[in-house]
Formats: sequence, structure tokens, C-alpha cells
Amino acid sequence: MRKQVLIAGGGIAGLAAGIGAAQAGCEVRLFERAAAFSEVGAGVQLGPNVVRRLQAWGLQRPLQAVAAFPPRLRVRCALSGAALAQLPLGAQAVQRYGAAYATIHRADLHALLLAALQQQGEVHLNLQQSIASYREAEGAITVCTDGKKVIEGDALIGADGVRSQVRNQLLGTQLPRRTGHLAYRVVVPQAALPERLRTQEVTAWLGPRLHVVQYPLRGGALQNLVAIIEGPAPVDLDGWDHSANAADLEAALAGTCSALQDAVRGVPEAGSGWRLWPLADRPPLQSPAQMARGLVALIGDAAHPMRPYMAQGAGMAIEDAVELQSALSMHDLDLDLRLRRYALNRWQRNARVQAQSERNGRIFHAQGPLRWARDASLRLLGAHLLDKPWLYAA
Repeated sequence: MRKQVLIAGGGIAGLAAGIGAAQAGCEVRLFERAAAFSEVGAGVQLGPNVVRRLQAWGLQRPLQAVAAFPPRLRVRCALSGAALAQLPLGAQAVQRYGAAYATIHRADLHALLLAALQQQGEVHLNLQQSIASYREAEGAITVCTDGKKVIEGDALIGADGVRSQVRNQLLGTQLPRRTGHLAYRVVVPQAALPERLRTQEVTAWLGPRLHVVQYPLRGGALQNLVAIIEGPAPVDLDGWDHSANAADLEAALAGTCSALQDAVRGVPEAGSGWRLWPLADRPPLQSPAQMARGLVALIGDAAHPMRPYMAQGAGMAIEDAVELQSALSMHDLDLDLRLRRYALNRWQRNARVQAQSERNGRIFHAQGPLRWARDASLRLLGAHLLDKPWLYAA
């Protein structure tokens, strides 16, 4: 008899969890609080470790249709504009890791996963319903939605983001950490920019207490820009998507090189507007019990929200879902043991990426002697420092 897996959250993590559970032979019931399946946001970087997993789900062709595949990563000094290092991507990433390095609009990744989930058997998608609470008893999970509906299943996956209601009940309510970092982000049609501001590469500009990343989306038709600035968020900002004042960002970048300032000023000139996202995270995982207990498991940001300085937030959620699929496929084990196996196989890798992401933020935003040492190391070791075999090959 098919096991019924209930999933809280219809974002990237929830859809990926649904694909994994369905491919493991489970019936899936997914609950999303919004009135439609959609995704806001900007770009997402997918390392070869993530692209390989999408390929295993048969999604290489849909991915190629909507993503961009930058030929290289460049790192530049935000103050002088000088080149510091570069890492070949493109064909060299495929040769080394068996898959490309891709950049994709978050909405396109969401749509790709939604279409793949809808093609699975025994999948039920429930809009305008979120899981408010659950009860585990006698080998089953009973959830109550915010609309007072009661549904019974065999397991519950919390994929409901950094402020997960499932996590709060499973682990106790603890607010995520405010990082003191603000992300300004925008997507601009490349054709609306002067030719000198267009790019088909990933470029990271590193400066004191700030950095900026730009890269192509949708086969190069769009450009994604994210500027992360250290500083307090306005007190009325709580969620992750707010309109932003371009003048505030330009003021924060005063003193950076003209090439970077031109790229930022080109956004309003192209008719686009910046969005603001106060970054939040949680400390690195300390044990598998923070990812699964009994018949409840957490995935993605519900389990391990991380700073974006490894570009692996969405990637770790997709890796989680593939491991969840593997664990749920162990049909000779009870479901609680399958979920424990999932957590045992994921928590240490997620914790390492969380910790490395936090460390990278300090390095990217370094000041004084640490910045000079960073820049000298990048000039000397270049691709060796930028490449991450432990991450991309796993």
C-alpha cells in the first residue's frame, strides 16, 4: 500500500520534496498557502552538484530551455575594479564534474519543478491551505490546516521556509537570526542596458562590508544583479521581498569603482526597480535530530537556512529532496527509520555549507589587512580557491 506523504510549502523545496517522494512510490499531498503556485525573487545559481540531480530526474532538457550556462566566474575588486581571479565554468565544469554550472530565474526553476511534479502519479496539490499544526500518534500524522481541515497521512515534510510552522512545532519556536546584511536585487533585460553593461559571465565584486554579483538568466536575455550591504534593516521590514530605494544603494556604493557604479545606475535607467531582502539564517545544524524526528522531517530553509555566500540555498534543498527520495525508497524500513536515515545522510553536509557560507561572507566583506591578504591570495591561487571539489563532486 502506498504511503501518503504530506508536504507543507509549495516553494522550490516543497516541489522538490514532492518529486522525491513521488518517485519513491509515495502518494503526495502538498499544501501551499498562496492562491497560485508562483515564485518571486531573482536569480539562482546551480552548481554542478545540483544540475546532476536535476538530470537524474530527467530535467536536463527543460533546464537547458530556460537557464543560462556562464563560461566563467570572475572576481574583481569593488574599489579599484581590478581583476583578482577567475574560474572557468562551461565545458570545463562538465568535464570535471559531469554537469554544467547553471544560472536560472527563480520563477523558471519553480515552474520547471512544478511541471515535473504534476507529471508524477498520485499527486494532490492544495492551494490556499497551509499546515497550522500536526499530531503524531499510533504510527500516523494528522495535520490541521489554517482552514480547519483535518488530513491524515503517514509522514509530514516541513518545506515551509525560514519561518516554518512545522519546524516551530517540531523543534520549538526560535526566531531566525538577523544577519545585519541587506540584499538589493533586480532582474534587468540585457537589451535595455548599454552594451558595455551586459554580461554572459558570473562576476563577483568584493568590497569592504559589501559585495555585488551579476550573471545572466534565460539564455542570456536577462541579467541578475544582487548587491549585499552590511547595515541595519529598516524596522518595518520583516519578510523577504520589499521595494528598495535606488538612491540608498548608490549611496552605499559610494567609493566603489566607476564600472560597478555604472552597472548599478544602469538599473533605473533601464526602467527596472530594486527589491530589498533583509537576510536571515540559523546557526549550522548540530545533529540529525534537527532535520527529522519521528514521522516529521524538514527540508531546505525550514531545516537549514543559510547565507547566500556559497550560492547553495536552493541547491541544498534539491539535494535534500534527492536524499529523501532515496530514504523513502527503503520500503523494508519503517517510515520513521527512513526519515532518520535521510537526516543522518544530510545534516553534516548541510551544516558544512551553512558554516562555509557564513565564513565566505566575512571574507567577501573583509576590510583592512584581511582584505589585502584575501586579494593577494586570489591573485596567487585564483581558480584553486574558487573551485569547490568537495561541494561540486559530491
